[in-house]
Amino acid sequence: MRLTEGTQGPWAGVLGHPVGHSLSPVMHRAAYQVLDVGIRYGSEDVEESALADTVLPALRDPSWRGFSVTMPLKSEAIRFADRLTGFAQKVGVINTLARVGDPAQEDQAGGEGRVLGHNTDVAGIVNALSLTGLSAGPDPRAAIVGGGGTATAAAAALHVLGAARCTVFVRDESRAHRVADVADRIGMDLDFEPLDRAPERLKDFDHVVSTLPARAFDEYAPNITGDLGGTAVLDVSYDPWPSELSTAVEARGGTAVSGREMLLYQAVDQIKLFVGQSLVEDLPHQQDVISAMASALGLPARTFVPRTVYDDALLQPRR
Repeated sequence: MRLTEGTQGPWAGVLGHPVGHSLSPVMHRAAYQVLDVGIRYGSEDVEESALADTVLPALRDPSWRGFSVTMPLKSEAIRFADRLTGFAQKVGVINTLARVGDPAQEDQAGGEGRVLGHNTDVAGIVNALSLTGLSAGPDPRAAIVGGGGTATAAAAALHVLGAARCTVFVRDESRAHRVADVADRIGMDLDFEPLDRAPERLKDFDHVVSTLPARAFDEYAPNITGDLGGTAVLDVSYDPWPSELSTAVEARGGTAVSGREMLLYQAVDQIKLFVGQSLVEDLPHQQDVISAMASALGLPARTFVPRTVYDDALLQPRR
């Protein structure tokens, strides 16, 4: 379903490029069916240069409820928010635009509504890694593969999980300035290393988040060495799955976590915002909603109760 398909009722959708592989539509629709809210949810392939052409008309539509924003739009999307949550301000990138307030009253007043920018990727990463049940202690050894917008959220998530220091594997350190910026804001020490060193170094960490696009790590995966027992590696890319990275990690005794898990848990707070609910409270029948979303994503049934991660107090420096 495209974003503009149909003419009645509230709607939302996912924006990105490419976006044809996205499982967000089937997942969100499953959630809205359980919640019985009647929100239509589609997708639109949008390049960064054309983002305004898609977003601005939506903001003027009182039926619009929100956008899930994926790569490469997470930094550019900030300019369409009237305000950011304190959490998003600390992270520095967003993946969610949502209407807040009463759209009917705002429309009658001649306004275009208030648009909130928020980042739910951090919650998705925290819960995807926590789901493994691996105990990494109060100060886990942490690493990120890649240095883009999702890497910025990964640094914040690893901080929430207790990491004081993080190694970032990148091709070009100069292009990872947003990761350096968020690390400075949250008091995390960073070490940058060349991307081609990642295969031999993964064994040295408890938590690893690969933020590279699909297949971007394929050439390095066969070079992974050592015993990865006790290491959890989240590959945020989930198409194809299993990835070459996940297969190599598990062959070395590690725990590979699918990006579908991150997708699932980052969507919980998006859905709260899209249905007009506060981030503070659980969704009605939240575990039933999560179970329906997991089923739509082809994930196993679960009883895991996700941690709420939206308060900027979680991102206060520890040093």
